[in-house]
Amino acid sequence: MSKIKKETIHAKGIKIGIYTTDFENEYISLTDIARYKSEDPNDVIKNWMRNRDVIEFLGLWEQLHNEDFKPVEFDGFKKEAGANAFTMSPKKWIETTNAIGIVSKSGRYGGTFAHSDIAFEFASWISAEFKLYIIKDYKRLKYEESSRLSLKWNLNREVSKLNYKVQTDAIKDSLIPASLTSKQIRCTYASEADLLNTVLFGKTAKEWRLDNPEAEGNIRDHATLHQLLVLSNMESYNAVLIKQNKSQEERMNLLHELAVQQMASLESNVKNLRQPLSLL
Repeated sequence: MSKIKKETIHAKGIKIGIYTTDFENEYISLTDIARYKSEDPNDVIKNWMRNRDVIEFLGLWEQLHNEDFKPVEFDGFKKEAGANAFTMSPKKWIETTNAIGIVSKSGRYGGTFAHSDIAFEFASWISAEFKLYIIKDYKRLKYEESSRLSLKWNLNREVSKLNYKVQTDAIKDSLIPASLTSKQIRCTYASEADLLNTVLFGKTAKEWRLDNPEAEGNIRDHATLHQLLVLSNMESYNAVLIKQNKSQEERMNLLHELAVQQMASLESNVKNLRQPLSLL
């Protein structure tokens, strides 16, 4: 089962649970939101889902985000929605249409959760004022997470810089004979840096700058966390290969193998985290 990250926000004295399995899509507790209106939150959610415009919204969301959504079953619900005899529950919606935007979880901290896009629509139906309080604390949570992420990115960037120093020291010891001029030495450093840039980003620093004339910083300042992590490992590995007197061509091939392997591993882990949420 994918790792689950849980958070809590607060709105007018009510605790509202949030969780994610892919660290991008967050699911907010409709059960907690509904408690603002009634002590029987399940009935509140069912009443909300009886509305035709709600069914249409849920169906549109699924069509945009869910390849396995069942449109025929959805059309049937859309025709019936709004009628006095029409009833709908999260379980019925999920099982019939194969929906992923709403999730039912069992257990002590269970209940009905929905993707944040849907949860905010539900909060609007409950109370416009209450929704604003939810959004306010949700933004606070996102700001704190963004600050932590920025710190992590900067840490990886600094680790990459330190490993670059290890690599350049290896170049100085093993690749640069005493007879080279200062200009030639600088060219050798640039060549090694661009070897890694080419392996990981598919272009040199100069090529990136030509493609991105308005961008601030350099190619590595715009790298993802995964790319910086792999770059850090590549720099350390390249220093070892230089000490082993491997040619630049040999090192480029070996570094390419390392980069492909590590990026594939990282992407595989992220893909597993992004699988649809299941019952707990």
